[in-house]
Amino acid sequence: MAAILTDDVLEQARHGDTGALTAIYQNLAAPVHGYLAAKGLEDPEAAAQEVFLTVFARLADVTGGAAGLRKFTFSIAHARMVDATRARARAPLAVEYDAATDPRVESSPQDELLGRLESGNLAQALESLVPDQRECVMLRIVAGMSIEETAEIMGKSAGSIKQLQRRGLLTMKKSLEEVNGDD
Repeated sequence: MAAILTDDVLEQARHGDTGALTAIYQNLAAPVHGYLAAKGLEDPEAAAQEVFLTVFARLADVTGGAAGLRKFTFSIAHARMVDATRARARAPLAVEYDAATDPRVESSPQDELLGRLESGNLAQALESLVPDQRECVMLRIVAGMSIEETAEIMGKSAGSIKQLQRRGLLTMKKSLEEVNGDD
């Protein structure tokens, strides 16, 4: 249980008594946090910490004893809330990225390849690859292995796997386009 906030506790805190500073924090932190949270701040914990950093740095400015400290603390909390509200109003609206609605997105060779799996020409396209490319594509796309897992299995670097996959998918795409007459 926190010590009661008195004028003596405030005076001790002004002289750097850590117990008194702790008592101030324990008495006022929950109400300050509750106030900031009720006002809708995105991060009331961080704002409350800023309030107490300011309060502790300016204890010499507090007048009116313990009641004045409480008033001073909540005036700083209110100022932080106003600052945060103004900053949020000036900030651009944050919207989650949705690739499905982004007109700049082009399909990758992997997406196109997977889209053509139903064409029945996949085996022929796989045969157009050199053995390392085929193994890489099979492990990455068909087996769903990560780049690191594929690199370990094939005894190659992650960069080599990325290149093998890229080149293999482009070769397969070209092979499927030739078979399907897409030019």
